[in-house]
Amino acid sequence: MNLLLKIGIILLIGVLGGRLAKYLHLPYVTGYLVGGLLIGPSILGIVSDLDVESFGVVNEVALASIAFSIGSEFNLKDLAKVGKRIVIITLAEALTAVLLVFLTSHYILGESFAFSLVLGTIAAATAPAATVMIIRQYKAEGPLTRTLLPVVAIDDAVCVIAFGIAMAIAKLSFGTSDSPFIQMMLQPIIEILGSLGIGFILGVLLTFLANKAQNQEELLALVLASIVAGSGLASVFHLSALLTCMMMGATLVNLMHNSKRVFSLINDFTPPIYLFFFTLAGASLHLNVLTKVGALGIGYIVARSLGKIIGAGLSAKATGCDDNVVKYLGLGLLPQAGVAIGLSMIVRQELPQIGVALTTVVLGGVLFYEVFGPVLAKYAIQKSGEINGGKAN
Repeated sequence: MNLLLKIGIILLIGVLGGRLAKYLHLPYVTGYLVGGLLIGPSILGIVSDLDVESFGVVNEVALASIAFSIGSEFNLKDLAKVGKRIVIITLAEALTAVLLVFLTSHYILGESFAFSLVLGTIAAATAPAATVMIIRQYKAEGPLTRTLLPVVAIDDAVCVIAFGIAMAIAKLSFGTSDSPFIQMMLQPIIEILGSLGIGFILGVLLTFLANKAQNQEELLALVLASIVAGSGLASVFHLSALLTCMMMGATLVNLMHNSKRVFSLINDFTPPIYLFFFTLAGASLHLNVLTKVGALGIGYIVARSLGKIIGAGLSAKATGCDDNVVKYLGLGLLPQAGVAIGLSMIVRQELPQIGVALTTVVLGGVLFYEVFGPVLAKYAIQKSGEINGGKAN
């Protein structure tokens, strides 16, 4: 089938899935994912795995745009009031998920120490894309939303560092690495600092150029060029595009007086890209994975969910957060997707001894979290009374 025709089908199915989701009072993103699953290899086979790979550049642009938007939440004036609290909550919920998944895998289900440690660190990852989409769809605003976005943003940085350390330990245990232990431990830290450095430089440059823009069209072109360039540079230097573009957005929001105009412009432009991205993500899911995950897959989902909910709730309470944040923050952190899949693929490449089994478990978890995670995140925002900025109630 012609590639352009497939693009049209993906967009059309995404729109119909979103409409159906709205009719059923579900988040749009759930409709996009289920629609994608329908036309993917698992059911109708209209979109193949090869097609999903060929549209990789769209995924990169979508994730980079989402990361850029998340960066707008890092306004230093606002963070000065809650910054310490956000860091404590992020570390608590991420590390509690890591610990519970590790304990469940190693001590209850009898998996190896190395396997359990690496799987545990992947459990820390969340899906900022799904969270941002839900917040935008329901125009959410309030204490929960203001806490959720920065926590989700920092979450993946914590995950990348923890994963790097776990991989270093796992490689030593299997004797598969020629690199010194210190070098392996420093690698994730270098990756994060490099990503933030490039993001900062591009953010300063974008701020200068945005202030000189003559009109909306020129401004939009500058922003998109910066986002794509940031993602491309990160790829060239083997850094994190997510962190690079997030830092770019954070730099812009702190340096540019009228930064809201920039973020409003990009938010108006990107919905079709997000629709395509999530529908394609649904097409990449494989139902046959569910038959292979078994007790370990179920244990992963249960332990990770409990870790996020308990860790977020206890730390939010300890840091004096609003009651709604204490009750519902953990539910907003359940979606999991791209980062987790990417890390599991790294394991598959570098540690084939455990890679296949670990990837199967992670993909099973992602399938569950991609479908039900957005629903639970919507429930959290709804129960906290923050839909339409609290006007819905």
